Amino acid sequence: MDTKPFTNGLSEDAVVITRVADRHWHALEDDLVVGRGHAEHRPDGRLFVSVDAWHDTVFDRLAEAMTAHLPAPLYTVVDEADAELTAGWLRAGFTIRRREWEYVVPTDPRITGLEAVPPPSGVTIVPAGRTDERLLRAVDRAIRAEVEATVGWQSMPAEVVPRPEGDTIVDPSKYAVAAAPDRYLGLIRVVRVIRPRIGLVAVLADERRRGIARALLAHALGTLHRSGAVAAWTEVQESNRAASALFEGIGARPLGSNLELVR
Repeated sequence: MDTKPFTNGLSEDAVVITRVADRHWHALEDDLVVGRGHAEHRPDGRLFVSVDAWHDTVFDRLAEAMTAHLPAPLYTVVDEADAELTAGWLRAGFTIRRREWEYVVPTDPRITGLEAVPPPSGVTIVPAGRTDERLLRAVDRAIRAEVEATVGWQSMPAEVVPRPEGDTIVDPSKYAVAAAPDRYLGLIRVVRVIRPRIGLVAVLADERRRGIARALLAHALGTLHRSGAVAAWTEVQESNRAASALFEGIGARPLGSNLELVR
């Protein structure tokens, strides 16, 4: 274990930063845990860190100990409304990499305007749980390749980063798709845990501007509405103007924003 004693001004007793495991740190005062630090690799290989501490001094010392022992680059995500936490990471040498807006999305088609939005000619919507897994994985790989060739896959939310062997499909039963007779053209992923969340809406580049994304949303939100859910949630990167326009156009409203920081 690595330890670093220091006096933090919280009391006359020394506070000790202890590395209790490979990626876990504790701040101790009189054998009482007054702060914790943690690091973990996301599926895309990036290393994300977090600190839970009541006092700025403890936060700073934990961040100092972690950044001294962990390889760069390091990432973290904070609620932008949490000014103190954001300031702590900025003091630790992190900078803002991107901003992601959280939206609440109504499901009632009378609000979204998606009550009568059929898919374009030659396209059908295949509900979640009924997709062909081979075709689903094929369109997923094709969309991922297009994203990687433009903005880069690291700009995507954590839920859709590459999994082992380049696979981003964790549970095929969560996806509905837009289908042509011989292939899939787009997909939508909805997860229901505590509250419904739209994790991804994506359409192949050469099939965009045909109304496929709106048709996928009409299907997914309509399904949620019929099941009793009045709203869903989603996140959109600030620079993704098209996605913001799509959701705001159906009555979604921003609730707040998260910042991804990097050192």
